Amino acid sequence: MDWWYVYFLRSPVKRFTYVGSTDDLERRMVQHNSGYVQSTKAYRPLDMSAYVAVRGEKKARELERYFKTGSGKAILNKRILGD
Repeated sequence: MDWWYVYFLRSPVKRFTYVGSTDDLERRMVQHNSGYVQSTKAYRPLDMSAYVAVRGEKKARELERYFKTGSGKAILNKRILGD
């Protein structure tokens, strides 16, 4: 089973946090900062604030979905990103 990542991006220019998942962090960062991702295009440049490595795409997608919920955002900001 391959490693997958749930990652958290922030814009140093605008107040914006993005949660995504991928099997290749470097490729995905290039896509985000090059403007290929519509949902983050307006917030460039983006910095990776943190990521979580898990085994398998299914688990990564489940975690990504969780961190996009109200309680997931609260945990993310309080425990992971430290806001």
